[in-house]
Amino acid sequence: MTALPERFVQRIKQMIGEQEAAAFLASYTGSAAHGLRLNPAKVPLDEFIVKMPFSLTPVSWCPLGFYYHEKDRPGKHPYHAAGLYYIQEPSAMAVVEALKPEPGDIVLDLCAAPGGKSTHISSYLGNSGLLVANEIHPTRVKVLSENLERWGARNILVVNETPERMAERFRGFFDKIVVDAPCSGEGMFRKLPEACDDWSEEKIGHCAFMQADILESASIMLKPGGVMVYSTCTFSEEENEWQIERFLLSHPEFSLEPVAQGECFFERGKLANTYRLWPHKLSGEGHFLARLRKSASTGERSEKPGAGKVKPIPAATRKLFEAFCRETLTFIPEGQYALFGEQLYLLADGLPSLKGLKIARAGWHMGTVKKDRFEPSHALALALKPGEWKRNVNFSTDSDEVYRYLKGESLFVQKTGKGWDVVTVDGYPLGWGKLVQGQLKNHYPKGLRWV
Repeated sequence: MTALPERFVQRIKQMIGEQEAAAFLASYTGSAAHGLRLNPAKVPLDEFIVKMPFSLTPVSWCPLGFYYHEKDRPGKHPYHAAGLYYIQEPSAMAVVEALKPEPGDIVLDLCAAPGGKSTHISSYLGNSGLLVANEIHPTRVKVLSENLERWGARNILVVNETPERMAERFRGFFDKIVVDAPCSGEGMFRKLPEACDDWSEEKIGHCAFMQADILESASIMLKPGGVMVYSTCTFSEEENEWQIERFLLSHPEFSLEPVAQGECFFERGKLANTYRLWPHKLSGEGHFLARLRKSASTGERSEKPGAGKVKPIPAATRKLFEAFCRETLTFIPEGQYALFGEQLYLLADGLPSLKGLKIARAGWHMGTVKKDRFEPSHALALALKPGEWKRNVNFSTDSDEVYRYLKGESLFVQKTGKGWDVVTVDGYPLGWGKLVQGQLKNHYPKGLRWV
């Protein structure tokens, strides 16, 4: 059993009573639930269920989510490297289901790393609308970018800013916002026992203060009539119901809305239309969520940051890129291109001015433009769909070659010609290789290679 802080145990007993606290504490003698969420842009649900070599059981509140057995290791399977699924704690899947993003929405994930909510939002947007994923910590924003890249997300803007700085630039801009707030992490004690050592009542107070500031910034960025979901992975009322009560008192233009899935699977919080996921009442860890609607009659106007001017890419750059596309792909991606140093991006539609923002990704990364050549990016390969490439080398999941490729080894293949090939596993893109006289030179990113 996880050794829980004594003061935490006392607080739980005060919150839910001795009898229910006994059942709650007993849940810590069991194992944490393990979950993954499929990527519908890469694999249909029926195909996914047939092909996955894991013991899968549906997650009741998420149509894309499944439990897997702890003996399975989906993170070490080539399908994970291909972005066919995202490994995510099952309770955390409830947040985006409560938000209900729709194609065409402009959505902000304000505290986005490592990317669970962002990839989930992307699944519902498809290649329409815009997802802005923000993360304040520079090291975590790199992981966020890599996860969105593997997911194959094209219409994205990944930003490394404070919520206050974001609010200055994006007033009334978003249709929907997720605030998965930094918290004291009590809900993760069973999954991450080391989180117990970092817990204290002082941390609860610090987190509550920070959450209030983040909510304030988020409220500024939401359009009149828009929806915001606030969530934490903690149990403390200070960070949950009390946080929402304080926010509503100072923001009468907001109101709480019911969550349909919550009626069936979640327990109501102590504040009406707030929801709690308890580890002793469902197969998942601790979570809290609230769906808030901003009145359409606030008197505010939706605003769009100035689009700004994007410098046209040089004719020589376009020529190199289009030559690559004609040789390797079945299409030339359409839209507005931008060159950041040597990096070529296809900008997402509806992208605001990027001036003055710390940007990690500004759309779909096409690749690197050298003096006399174009080198495709990993993001370009991972976002391709069957039929969009002319050249590929395919390996099966039970072959030695696919694992050697993921380790960064060059391979000899039975194929003639030369040039860039999409490397696939059972037809799903994994990355690039460059064929030279029967040798496939490995271009799987060094930082992602398996050891």
